Amino acid sequence: MLVSVLMPSYNHAPFVEAAIRSAMEQQGANFELLVIDDGSNDESPQIIKKLSEEFGFYFLARKNKGLMPTLLELASAARGKYICTLASDDVMPQNRLKIQAAYMEEHPDVPVCFGQVKRILPNGKLEEQPYAPYLSGVPEISFEELFLNNKSLHGCTELIRRAAFDSVGGYSQKFKLEDYPLWLALSNKYGNLPVLPDVFCHYRILANSKNMHRNFTLMHNQVFEIIAEYKTNALYKKAIANWKANWFSCLTYYNKKEAWQRLPQLFSFSKVFLRRLPKLFIPRMFLKG
Repeated sequence: MLVSVLMPSYNHAPFVEAAIRSAMEQQGANFELLVIDDGSNDESPQIIKKLSEEFGFYFLARKNKGLMPTLLELASAARGKYICTLASDDVMPQNRLKIQAAYMEEHPDVPVCFGQVKRILPNGKLEEQPYAPYLSGVPEISFEELFLNNKSLHGCTELIRRAAFDSVGGYSQKFKLEDYPLWLALSNKYGNLPVLPDVFCHYRILANSKNMHRNFTLMHNQVFEIIAEYKTNALYKKAIANWKANWFSCLTYYNKKEAWQRLPQLFSFSKVFLRRLPKLFIPRMFLKG
């Protein structure tokens, strides 16, 4: 088995069939799909069960345990030389597995490779161009760039060499963020991580989303715990300042009231913060989310 596609499913009944079909329609790479429904209370289990009977992929429906336990369970069942994840509301573009698997086979020392995303907007329309923030990662991202939040990787585009995944302990159970600790660990051990220009995921933006990336307090508190694992690194204090500036920047767009409230906590005289401070006084309609 070359690639294992891991899909944790939770309450995505309107989208999960498209996600599964996009995986099962992949060509040019030997792969398996493994799906665990993590206690959905919508029609997801019934939809997935019917599709599993059609396609013959691994499927388990059980009570809710949370994302991290579900990912760990999927990873333990995976048989592939490489693993990747696919959210149950996203779509995998054609030939993704073929392109990434070929790249990894040609570069046996690379632990993981990433690519680009196009966003599926709340109206269901797919954006024509890849989402710009991740293009800066091409052709590779260093540990320093990840640590300082100077460049970002999108976790839905990864293809991970299983041996490298296991060598850094896989998904860390210490944190609720599954991907950032893993990318830091891999780049710290193996060096720069390649980022391809190809689009490997159509990433869905849900209206009134409650995704973790919108829960800035939880996400950033987790980030501070994660980077504390590297507190002996000379860049640690700078990383703290950069991530505080990022938190503040997000709040100036989504919640200016909280941005004002947290200003004393997040303020610093760093250039990266001072560049973002004017956003507090600019109406949201003029800001990029």
